[in-house]
Amino acid sequence: MITAVVFDLDGVLVDTETVWNEVREALVRDRGGRWHSRAQADMMGMSSPEWSHYMHDELGLEEPPEEINDEVVRRMLVRYREDLPLIDGAVAAVERLAAELTLALASSSNRPLIDAVLAAAGLHRHFAATVSSEEVARGKPAPDVFLEAARRLGVEPRLCAAVEDSANGLRAARAAGMRVLALPNAHYPPDAEALVQADVVLGSLHELTPAQARG
Repeated sequence: MITAVVFDLDGVLVDTETVWNEVREALVRDRGGRWHSRAQADMMGMSSPEWSHYMHDELGLEEPPEEINDEVVRRMLVRYREDLPLIDGAVAAVERLAAELTLALASSSNRPLIDAVLAAAGLHRHFAATVSSEEVARGKPAPDVFLEAARRLGVEPRLCAAVEDSANGLRAARAAGMRVLALPNAHYPPDAEALVQADVVLGSLHELTPAQARG
């Protein structure tokens, strides 16, 4: 019996994949790097150490990865303060599931961004645990962030359902041994090979219920 649900953040609760893309592309172009069309898809699911090294090594930024990371986070926080792009139905979905199940969040976002989103949306109180992939060894598609979320909840991964939007996220949730609910990202949809990792494919957060989570 599923007793806990682990949410992804970007693309599930907030429509921020395009914001990440705009911020990182602008930084690369500002600093004379080499942006290319695959960059955003390549970085989806990476932890902050992974994508900051990618921006240094693959996109040609001269600054150390730690400085790249800090500048991207600074620019993201500015964008969030200007307009937090909550996905339609996000708050209601979290509240609906929290009424019956224990919730955690497992995100590739940096800790300051996770905290900023949950605070602005008034959702902190609903999550018993939150994990950033910068706090584990490997980002998605490795299962580390989901396994750590389950560990912090004190719940076996097989008793958790995960809500994910991206190819790397779906693969990570499946590798963690969780029930997988897909909410395909409209801007960067997962490929068919990744989508078959899902137990359920949702059309929107309005379809996400405790019954769907439990299966």
